[in-house]
Amino acid sequence: MNKELEHSFVEQLQKHQNIVHKVCRLYTNNADAHNDLFQEITIQLWRAYPKFRGDSKFSTWMYRVGLNTAITLYRKSKRRINTQDFDAVQFKIKAEEYDDTEEQQLKLLYQAVHQLNDIEKALVFLYLEDKDYREISATLGITEVNARVKMNRVKKKLKTILNP
Repeated sequence: MNKELEHSFVEQLQKHQNIVHKVCRLYTNNADAHNDLFQEITIQLWRAYPKFRGDSKFSTWMYRVGLNTAITLYRKSKRRINTQDFDAVQFKIKAEEYDDTEEQQLKLLYQAVHQLNDIEKALVFLYLEDKDYREISATLGITEVNARVKMNRVKKKLKTILNP
């Protein structure tokens, strides 16, 4: 790869690396698994970058490669990776005025999302990132109508998980 292409890739990766971290957070529960997945996604992005045509935004392409890498990696393994519970690494802040309501809600949301299948996780992730259905469909490689239908089903599923 030439230096200009390499520089462009590194610049784009640094600018949008939070996307990869968010995908890793969604599909892992501990720092080691997160770092491994981050590295694997970065490698796949690097390999695919020369073929990036610019038909979509770089961030949309990055979501797609990242989510596909995460899904493929964990489907191929056909085993659950032993991960640490969120409770074991959660930092508790001791303060009189501290209200952990939002933290508890986020914890419940992650617990519920971890019960979804890989595609549903990706769908929820993109939805929570405020991506419109057009961008979600482009990222996941499904039609816009299919993305809407799947999202409605996932919302119902999450409601039953969160409110048994």
